Amino acid sequence: MAPSLTQIDLASLIDHTLLVATATPVHIAQWCNEADRFRFASVCVAPIHVRQAVDLLHNSSVKVSTVIGFPTGAITSAVKLYEAQEALDNGAEELDVVINLSWLKSGDTEALYKDLAAICDEGRPVKAILETPLLTDEEKRLAAEICMDAGAAFVKTCTGWNGGATVADVRLLKEITKDRVGIKASGGIRTAEQALEMVMAGATRLGTSYSVQLLHQLDMLDVADQDHAQTEE
Repeated sequence: MAPSLTQIDLASLIDHTLLVATATPVHIAQWCNEADRFRFASVCVAPIHVRQAVDLLHNSSVKVSTVIGFPTGAITSAVKLYEAQEALDNGAEELDVVINLSWLKSGDTEALYKDLAAICDEGRPVKAILETPLLTDEEKRLAAEICMDAGAAFVKTCTGWNGGATVADVRLLKEITKDRVGIKASGGIRTAEQALEMVMAGATRLGTSYSVQLLHQLDMLDVADQDHAQTEE
């Protein structure tokens, strides 16, 4: 039986995300305050904001995550690894890494594996971003298998720059991973209904900039369900 809305601790699954290029330190402070207040899993910010987020959340259970090779993944392995190492040196606890789609589509699976494995070897949880809207189902399967072999802790749907997460893709990743790693749904999640559908399909983490709105919507859905139940009694 699927859990009811009140049984899902949605906040604990959310990476409270702020990756717009115009984000300022004031915005980062707001996001960190919200993340701490609602006890989100992490706050996900661009690499330049990691140190500020770490300082603001040093007494909080909220993790600081950042993106690597964002948004295309099309940088050299040496640069991507350096970017990851610098983020970790600045205090990042989780890394969302865009895989190299050119290597995936050209069949250079060894280069793709080494690119990600080098970052996974740094010892922090890596969420491998597959960019599912640009892949066939066969490519999604191949990419997920390579990412798991490389040591990724999560496979993640997409950046949101080329389309959003879908329930179908989360279900496919659930089938492929067989609970060996986490699944992060990200891109276009703006309503509580969408978020819950992703969780029911198998997502164990959600990336969204609408985190606070989702929780408020969830509260309203809970009230509506309770009113409906009372009406039927």
